[in-house]
Formats: sequence, structure tokens, C-alpha cells
Amino acid sequence: MELDARLLQASSFGAAAVAYAEHRPDYAPAAVRWALEPVPGPRVLDLGAGTGKLTATLVALGADVIAVEPDPAMLTELRRALPAVRALPGSAEAIPLPDASVDAVLAGNALHWFDMAVAGPEIARVLTPGGILAGLWNVMDDRVDWVAGLERVSGSAAIGPRDTLSSWRAATAGLHLPDIGLVAQFGSPEQAEFPHGQRRTADSLVATIATRAGVLVMPEQEREVALGRIRAFLASRPETTSGEFTLPMLTGVLRVRQL
Repeated sequence: MELDARLLQASSFGAAAVAYAEHRPDYAPAAVRWALEPVPGPRVLDLGAGTGKLTATLVALGADVIAVEPDPAMLTELRRALPAVRALPGSAEAIPLPDASVDAVLAGNALHWFDMAVAGPEIARVLTPGGILAGLWNVMDDRVDWVAGLERVSGSAAIGPRDTLSSWRAATAGLHLPDIGLVAQFGSPEQAEFPHGQRRTADSLVATIATRAGVLVMPEQEREVALGRIRAFLASRPETTSGEFTLPMLTGVLRVRQL
């Protein structure tokens, strides 16, 4: 992705912060436990924390969590949902924490937005020796026929390579690495995925897809056409045409240890 396009998409979520908080899924607890398995201590930074979807799972698992989020509207929603959590303005490229202050840095659907040439050294700086960096992504299970059909109808702006079981590993395997020519801050990656799901209706699934960056940055008319196409597809499928259903998902995790 070109840098300008990436920055535009990365900064698009604030306008949809309330919808993001309402419609985006949480993360499979088993995935978060696996991400934290080798962690040397309890202190966890949720970096690019958004509205607190991953933060809430970390809190439920008993982690000592600090959340950092660059977008003021997203941070407001996080603080509203989780008032007891220490939540700070900041970014992966400028983390407002002291050296060696956390045992793990987790990023829920956010690692792909980081400029790792800058963020890599910053994350390494705030980690304790041997600390863990983990990216988590909620991905749709495209082994399920109607989910594969939804992917085809939606297009890559709405459901891209990071968003499906069949392609998330290839799309995320190198995201912890800086640009070519710089020294890597982290060791060899491990990847795993864990079953998950989200109760949706056709309308709420369309609303969820509408919070994706590729959709948020579309011109309004193009966005309405795309969402209308998705809505028509869901109305045509017996699995999704009436009432609630479970969207088959998994939470994928990329885990690396600080060198």
C-alpha cells in the first residue's frame, strides 16, 4: 500500500468511533492467552487500542493493562467503556511510556498500520528483555461457503487478505519487520489461530463491514453501492436472511520475542 493511502486509511477510524465500538468484535480469549504465554511478567501495553476491544479481553484475563491510542474519538470511546484502565494518547511511533516498562505489547487489528522502521525500536524500547510483541486479527472463516461468497461480493477494500483464514498468515507474517536494510528488533515469528464467532444480523454485519478502513475512505456513492451489494447478498442466503446468526471467525495471532 502506498504511504499516503495507508496514512489516510489509518486515520479514518475516528469518524466511525461510535459504530466501531458498537459493531467490531472482541478477541478470542484463547488467542490472547496464547499471545501472552511466554511473557515474562503481567504488564501489557495494548498499542493502537482503538475503542478497547482487545483491552477488555486483556482486563478479563487479569492482565495489568495500559492502552495507547492516537485517535481522540477512539480514545474517548475506550475511556467510556473501560474507565478503570489507564488510557493514554500516543502512537506506535511515539509511545508515551518509559524504557522497559511493559512485558508485552499487543496490537489488535492495528500492527499493519505501524511504521515499523520507527515503531520497531520504540516497541523494543518499552519492552522488558525477552518481552513479546503480538499482533491479533479477527479473520472470517472462508472455509464456510457463504463466507467465501461474502468475500467475493464485498471486494478487497471491505474484506482483504488480512481478513480471511485462507490468507491472513501470508499477509501478516512479516509485519513485525522494518523496511529492508534496517536491523530487525524481533526474533522469528510464530502464528496460530483460534476459533471465534460473533452474533450478527444482516444489518449489523453490514454495519460492521462499514467500519473497515477501505470502506470508510470510499467516496460516499461508491460506499453505498458496495454496502448495497453486500446487503443484497446477505438477503439471498438462507444462513443470513432472517434473524441472528453467528459469523464464523477465528482470531489469528502473530507472536515474536524481542531480541
